Amino acid sequence: MKLTTVTNVSVDGVTQGHRRIDAGPRHETDAPDEDGSGTFERFGWAPPLLDDAASTFISQTFQRADAFLFGRRTYEIFAGSWGAGMDPGNPVGEALNTRPKYVASTTLTDPRWADTTVLSGDVAGAIGELRAKPGGELQVWGSGTLIRWLLDRRLVDEIVLLTYPVVVGQGTRLFPATGPDLGLDLVDLLSTPKGLTIQTYRTTGRPQYEAATA
Repeated sequence: MKLTTVTNVSVDGVTQGHRRIDAGPRHETDAPDEDGSGTFERFGWAPPLLDDAASTFISQTFQRADAFLFGRRTYEIFAGSWGAGMDPGNPVGEALNTRPKYVASTTLTDPRWADTTVLSGDVAGAIGELRAKPGGELQVWGSGTLIRWLLDRRLVDEIVLLTYPVVVGQGTRLFPATGPDLGLDLVDLLSTPKGLTIQTYRTTGRPQYEAATA
């Protein structure tokens, strides 16, 4: 299976606080890894820009997954909403409730969401085994800390970015100031009426750099 990450991100790269997870029913994109504590105050920058085209893309992407991989916090958010029977019949919930789920965690010992496997110990090795299996897609939603960990170990095959036309100006960003370098091939590009761009990239290893000239 190819490992695909799917992330809501602002133009300046912020992933934090794209929704207020404590306000109203949770939506299928409520998967922030960071809870916005401390000085962050600009919650909810994504919903005013989410349109039907983006929502359709999100639903279709969930439905094509063969399995899901989460960090603990994102897993608990999903388990507390979709896993608790929110919005019965929704295709997102159907995918999440009927397909295998894996959680990278050293502290979660008793997952109560059916068909969940906790990955601890040699997490990189376990994820490598999942990637080696035949099939379609192992998807990572939200889980920013996990995504950065996966990128550090070059375990990501595809990166999907839902880029919202807003500069948040503060908050945790998907890509840190210092991290691994990564070459990308653009394999799909969509835009929506409210100005989201949805880019799908295939990772290609380390990028090429211009050679120094005399």
